[in-house]
Amino acid sequence: MTHATTRAEGLSAYIAVTAAYWAFMLTDGALRMLVLLHFHTLGFSPVQLAYLFVLYEIAGVVTNLCAGWIAARFGLAATLYAGLGLQVVALLALSQLDPAWAVGTSVIFVMLVQGASGVAKDLAKMSSKSAVKLLAPSADGGLFRWVALLTGSKNMVKGAGFLLGATLLALFGFVWAVLGMAAILAAILLAVLIAMPSGLPKGRRGVKFSEVFSKSANVNWLSAARVFLFGARDIWFVVGIPIYFYAVLSDGTVEGNRTAFFLIGTFMAGWVILYGIVQANAPRILRAQSRPEDELITAARGWAWSLAVVPLVLTFAAALSDGSQIWLTVTLVIGLLVFGAIFAVNSSLHSYLILSFTQAERVTMDVGFYYMANAAGRLAGTLLSGLTYQAGGLPLMLGTAAVMVGVSAVTVGFLKVEPG
Repeated sequence: MTHATTRAEGLSAYIAVTAAYWAFMLTDGALRMLVLLHFHTLGFSPVQLAYLFVLYEIAGVVTNLCAGWIAARFGLAATLYAGLGLQVVALLALSQLDPAWAVGTSVIFVMLVQGASGVAKDLAKMSSKSAVKLLAPSADGGLFRWVALLTGSKNMVKGAGFLLGATLLALFGFVWAVLGMAAILAAILLAVLIAMPSGLPKGRRGVKFSEVFSKSANVNWLSAARVFLFGARDIWFVVGIPIYFYAVLSDGTVEGNRTAFFLIGTFMAGWVILYGIVQANAPRILRAQSRPEDELITAARGWAWSLAVVPLVLTFAAALSDGSQIWLTVTLVIGLLVFGAIFAVNSSLHSYLILSFTQAERVTMDVGFYYMANAAGRLAGTLLSGLTYQAGGLPLMLGTAAVMVGVSAVTVGFLKVEPG
């Protein structure tokens, strides 16, 4: 087989993986918004809403730890198919939720289904991110561009999913929205199974599970920074801000709820889409093509400290609010959009650095370990989102986010250029 043929198959495989990942993330974003808004209207408290997503994040921690080894053993295509298939099963299961069930039963059922969805999401994510390292051209900043393109486009699609979920809930109700997404994703899985080219690497025998744990100090420090970075985002993103906006926007009527759903979905979608656009353009913002790795590490430290300023300012705004919901809401919208833009540069730098630090032969395991840390951060943020909002409202929630970003910035400071 010629080099040109091999490269063409690799590009075709990358395109197929990316398309499947886009479809998955569209349903993932929609499902999160469906569950959050549907159960809030049923009277669930902020802490109960946070519980609905806890197993989703716990599953992400375990899955990412195992998925790198599974992909190294059985191949990237296998983990992608497993992720898509399991998401279809999770959506179908969620459609069986009975409103007559007791609150405790509903919480446990949704937690279990969300746990399966969390496994599915991280199998698909690990496959897609690992494929970049193996298939992207490395010359002239090619790796950073491809990483930024995949991650940025994924978040734009997930942002559209937030709006899709809120819209489907308002127009068709919970059950039909979930069933429709399951049908679409099943069709995409079938198409990928039929059309997937052979460019993705196969598994290799003899891979030990102990190899998952990295001996690279940079991989470990970057993973630790990722925990606090994503915890700082999800502490307001998962429960607190959507519930605050619902309280401001809805008057409790059916029409008022629909309007609130649409506006909340629009904001969440807009935030994630902006985040994705900035991520996709991060190499240009950072002039990455002409900068060596040591300068990008230094940039990661600076951008992390810049991010910490935003939730700190919003904390003071919420604490000093004179009760004017309009003024505070506008300040939050503007501030969180700024947070999203700076957060996107931080996230994109992390995603590039993890692939830069790892070796090709253990990419799935290092990426899996890194995204295990990512999931651990989301888990912490999810739990703290409900707890801090219920205990201390916006000031406590946003203040905790500022502290977590600060810890992430300190941790990034330990990264160093590795020899060779």
